[in-house]
Amino acid sequence: MKVYFNNSCKICKAEIDLYKKEKIQEIDWIDITDNALATRETSKNNKELLRRLHIKEGEKVLEGAEAFLVLWKKIPKYRFLYNILKL
Repeated sequence: MKVYFNNSCKICKAEIDLYKKEKIQEIDWIDITDNALATRETSKNNKELLRRLHIKEGEKVLEGAEAFLVLWKKIPKYRFLYNILKL
């Protein structure tokens, strides 16, 4: 799973740094700041990527709240958020 995030945003970076501390092996963290490869991999333009968190799992690209749910489901410490908000 690839997580595309805006490392130039202080709020985004702070939140993602919390998730990175959990060291989940199957998550690749991709900074989308000036990243042409990220735009090709997601089929999103830079403006779209900057606005929301995106996740690519297989060939499927998820964004926003749906992306957060998938992310939280993968991280044991945050799985409770998935369990509460999946409804």
